[in-house]
Amino acid sequence: VQLVESGGGLVQSGGSLTLSCAASGFAFADYSMAWVRQAPGKERELVSGVSSEDGSTREGDFVQGRFTISRDHSKNTVSLQMNSLKPEGSAIYYCAPRYSCASPVSLAWGQGTQVTVSS
Repeated sequence: VQLVESGGGLVQSGGSLTLSCAASGFAFADYSMAWVRQAPGKERELVSGVSSEDGSTREGDFVQGRFTISRDHSKNTVSLQMNSLKPEGSAIYYCAPRYSCASPVSLAWGQGTQVTVSS
């Protein structure tokens, strides 16, 4: 399993970023995909997830409609468009396969991509 996240960087509060994840080594179409973040000193938390079957999504309570997750089965990629970013959104963002959108268990991890939101 290989997961390669990209697209992180430094952005001002209120700005936008698009994260991308290239997945390989497993049956991408069979798994839900999630974006999970971890800030220093905090536990990992779900940002957003998208199902494998019908494209349904779920998001963490803090997202409040600001982010959009999407997946491309032809390219085995999953993306996260993040708008109206806040300083508390600074974290390492990971993509991870899950058995379902409702599952709290991530099955593999990449190296993550750092997002820093300045105030």
